Amino acid sequence: MNYKVIINIPISNNEVPELREHVGWGRRDDDYPTLFERCNFWAGFRDENNKLIAFGYVCGMGLEHGYMEDIIVHPMYQGRGIGVELVKELLRESERFGLTIVTVSYEENRTNFYKACGFTPGSGGLWQASR
Repeated sequence: MNYKVIINIPISNNEVPELREHVGWGRRDDDYPTLFERCNFWAGFRDENNKLIAFGYVCGMGLEHGYMEDIIVHPMYQGRGIGVELVKELLRESERFGLTIVTVSYEENRTNFYKACGFTPGSGGLWQASR
């Protein structure tokens, strides 16, 4: 793998929505650029054509606890270790940032991936506003 994860990589407003769409998630175009203004930091990979192929970010209050979200790897690049390297670099940046606890929510079938990244699985809950 010759790709390098870059913290706070410059990203155009449409790039993450396009990547989200490639993995079957909603685009959420209205989230960008606001997300970049509100999260602590983000990271990504670009391919040899400078196309964004992976993305993730960490948010929090800037105290000791943060949460990781939107770990996305383009389907054509999955299974190459890019996602694990992305998460591990986000965790290293979390430590440099002063975060000593990082949480992440994921579907049960992703447990082994997050364990490989260093997370300890646990129970939790989810609240969503009714729409």
